[in-house]
Amino acid sequence: MSHKIAIQGVPGSFHHQVSLNLFGEDTTVLPFNTFEGVAKSVASGEADYGVMAIENSIAGAILPNYEIIDRNGLFVRGEYYLPIAHQLMALPGQKIEDIQEVRSHPMAILQCKPFLAKYPHLDAKDDVDTAAVAQRIAENQLKGIAGIASKIAAEIYGLEIIAADIQTVKNNFTRFIILEKESSEKSKDVNKVSFKVTIQNEKGGLAQLLTMLAEKGLDLSKIQSIPVIQKPWEYAFFIDAVFSNYDSYQEAMKLVQENFGELKIFGEYKSQK
Repeated sequence: MSHKIAIQGVPGSFHHQVSLNLFGEDTTVLPFNTFEGVAKSVASGEADYGVMAIENSIAGAILPNYEIIDRNGLFVRGEYYLPIAHQLMALPGQKIEDIQEVRSHPMAILQCKPFLAKYPHLDAKDDVDTAAVAQRIAENQLKGIAGIASKIAAEIYGLEIIAADIQTVKNNFTRFIILEKESSEKSKDVNKVSFKVTIQNEKGGLAQLLTMLAEKGLDLSKIQSIPVIQKPWEYAFFIDAVFSNYDSYQEAMKLVQENFGELKIFGEYKSQK
């Protein structure tokens, strides 16, 4: 059965690559310009699932996405770590000496800066999306302009890779989460949780919470704080934690509700790290 998967970016983007890896080649991809569009598509039922980048091993968390998931009432079905490799690509038959301008997403340009510094004649310009640049070069037959994008983007848009794997850090991963409208059927065969807890501004409240979670065997892999707009000096903490004992984890969640504030569980799933 072919699923409809909402992604941010055009075909050939890293989001597209993750959706193909997870759901297969016959997947119907619904591309959106923004992460908000992805979330709304899943929330309305237009898409079966959404694929959303949530953090990068170099750049850190994509903070607004936590709030988008929360506001749209979505659940986390699972996660996927994609190694990020950047390719310099242009219309076939061109060499690096023929290129005057390089376009890509600012993060991709940043991750390839030392490579670009070797070629002072290249003028690097920020653009909205890696794959969208490749698409534009192909559609408008832009000579003298190269894009930085994925291998799959070069294949889709018929571009030639003139320099491969140009990113500085070779061990660069982006963590993506798979979103759904309804929470999946609960299973004890999980070892990771994403949740939000809203803590009142009490002295030592966060320290006590973290101590309790550690005592119950939860190993925090991510914690992000976001102010609660309607309640000054209260903070919501978005937490990802790994655990080995499901019952101890359940006890911890019960204690959070009883002693620390409002709890919202976004998803229980298997860690892919």
